[in-house]
Amino acid sequence: MEQKGLVLSAYEEKQKARNYTFVLRNEIVVALGEVLIVTQADLNSGSLTSVEYALKMGKKVYTLPHRINESLGTQKLVQEGLIEAIYDIDTFVNIFAKTSFIKPLKDDFLEYCQGSPTYDEAVLKYSDKVFEYELLGKIQIKNGKVFVL
Repeated sequence: MEQKGLVLSAYEEKQKARNYTFVLRNEIVVALGEVLIVTQADLNSGSLTSVEYALKMGKKVYTLPHRINESLGTQKLVQEGLIEAIYDIDTFVNIFAKTSFIKPLKDDFLEYCQGSPTYDEAVLKYSDKVFEYELLGKIQIKNGKVFVL
């Protein structure tokens, strides 16, 4: 697929696009994804059809938070508990970093700290990281040793 490309369609070759074909195309797109993220959808938006497909397929659906009277379609679905808003991108990404399709980045400093080095050793080897990670709550300094939280 990477070398020669791929075309998926529910229609015969050279069939012209019509309004209804886009909605049916979206069913294929939804089926291919792990989850669906709808960034914006008004009450009569075609994107809500994609949400319906995803929910029928048992897929989780997410949206971005919006101001009052914006994206009323997604806001209504959040209010009904059918979809979930993404309030913090790091938290959202971490949900998927634990699954097989996204590999977490290797963190040499945290791996080093797994051995509970002394504070002085850690500062000598990773001076800037010790303070940063302590402030971020990723490590704890206790009794002169560094521990991963």
